[in-house]
Amino acid sequence: MTNQVREMEPTQNREVHPTLFEPVTLTLGTLMAVLGAIIGIQLLTRVGVTPNSSVIGAMIALSLARIPLAILRGMGNVHRQNLIQTVTSGATFGGANALLLPIGIPWLMGRTDLIAPMFAGACLALVIDATILYRVFDSKTFPATGLWPSGVATSEVLLAGDKGGDRAKLLVVGGMAGGTGQFLGIPMDVFGVCWIGNAWALAMLAIGLLLRAYVPEVTGLDLNSMYVPHGIMIGAGIIALGQMAWAMRETSRDKISGANLSDLDSQYRTVLGKPFGRAIGAGFAAYLITAVLIAGVSGAISEMSPAMLLGFAVFAAGAALTSELVVGLAAMHSGWFPAFATALLFLVIGMLLGFPETPLAILVGFTAATGPAFADMGYDLKAGWILRGSGSDPDFEKAGRRNQYFAELLGFLVAGLFVWFSWEQYFSADLIPPYDRVAVSTIAAGSSPTLARSLLIWAIPGALVQFLGGASRQMGILLATGLLILNPVAGWTAVIALILRAAIQRRFGDAAQSHMYVTAGGFIAGSALVGFGSGVWKAR
Repeated sequence: MTNQVREMEPTQNREVHPTLFEPVTLTLGTLMAVLGAIIGIQLLTRVGVTPNSSVIGAMIALSLARIPLAILRGMGNVHRQNLIQTVTSGATFGGANALLLPIGIPWLMGRTDLIAPMFAGACLALVIDATILYRVFDSKTFPATGLWPSGVATSEVLLAGDKGGDRAKLLVVGGMAGGTGQFLGIPMDVFGVCWIGNAWALAMLAIGLLLRAYVPEVTGLDLNSMYVPHGIMIGAGIIALGQMAWAMRETSRDKISGANLSDLDSQYRTVLGKPFGRAIGAGFAAYLITAVLIAGVSGAISEMSPAMLLGFAVFAAGAALTSELVVGLAAMHSGWFPAFATALLFLVIGMLLGFPETPLAILVGFTAATGPAFADMGYDLKAGWILRGSGSDPDFEKAGRRNQYFAELLGFLVAGLFVWFSWEQYFSADLIPPYDRVAVSTIAAGSSPTLARSLLIWAIPGALVQFLGGASRQMGILLATGLLILNPVAGWTAVIALILRAAIQRRFGDAAQSHMYVTAGGFIAGSALVGFGSGVWKAR
């Protein structure tokens, strides 16, 4: 087996995982981080979205491995390719979604004095975000055996380049189909995700997408202006947090009672209940301290009484933590994550609680900085977990995961420097993330009793759907995610993909699953490449 991809008998031939700090890997990683930051920021400011950077990073890493230079010979190792992919991915999402987007809000408000503290807070939030995911990945709530569809696609790309054979042929065929469909306006990344993710969760996503698109046409009611998706997300989010707490309690109880964890699923191998709880608790404390620091440095503290400041800090920390957990669950189960929507949701709640304008601006920017990196890093760690043998050697898995964490931090560092030295050039040219305009207009509009009533009413069905679906399906979260997105084509694509998936599995049984995963990886990779190319073309 080439490049020592570990799959069988890992303990007989122990392999030392390559480190990020090897000179060639570190140099290439830094260069790819610069490229990733530029790509992410260009697309977010000019097109409004960022691409599937995990797959793009994998394709770049494979391309580097094919360059016939002696210095790049080591890049033929799939684990080094995975590190390069992780750096690129972290810089793309970190620079655009987590760092540039938050500081665009004070710019639009005419508060340039808030940009530096907002940027500092976003940087801290980004690092906290990634650290929490690193510490809770492979837990019962965020298991390595979870779906993480884009991570599966990324690993399939790297394995196809490493192994070749039938896997590579299936990937190429899927890539051609995905690219062609994307070129014709069919979101083939959604199609691919529906062949990998949880069918129940994705069915709810499809229902949400279709309801958002067609209810206004049929009834004349605009669900978004009625804050129906936001209310459903609130209810589902509350239940989802309760389900996480219950999972932590159950896992800890198994450990205390002496359960034979070796007989349980491999999700228990690295993170049990107590480490998960400590990670969440430490993350909340870190967010709390950061929120107080931002409020103090920005001067927002002068607009609030001591009691309101305490309430703001606790709410901002809770919003950041809840946002990243909800976004992570959605990403794990569907490949889609409502990061902007959850930030807007907590902005609306903050308005209802009566926080002044400056703290609201800090709140929405701070919350928006968490979530995207959490989800994207989940994809990267899932890809690495598969490449390292799906947990067959826990020590090797931990070493690889640790190096991927360092790779993410390198991507964040490079992206942060790029954003800090370039933001004024972008904003002066009116190249500002579209979401920022929505957030600022929402703050200007203010709150009302009608808004609070709507959120409370629609929180009830959201909570009910989430509860009935259970923690493993996250049906309420995915229903709300679909309702927040106006994309009927994606809804119909999901329906067709799920019907075909059911038909294939009924005809061929479990034997078809691995082939479907590889083909789906091709759909997502082809879609990402064509979507990336068209985005760059529009951004010129």
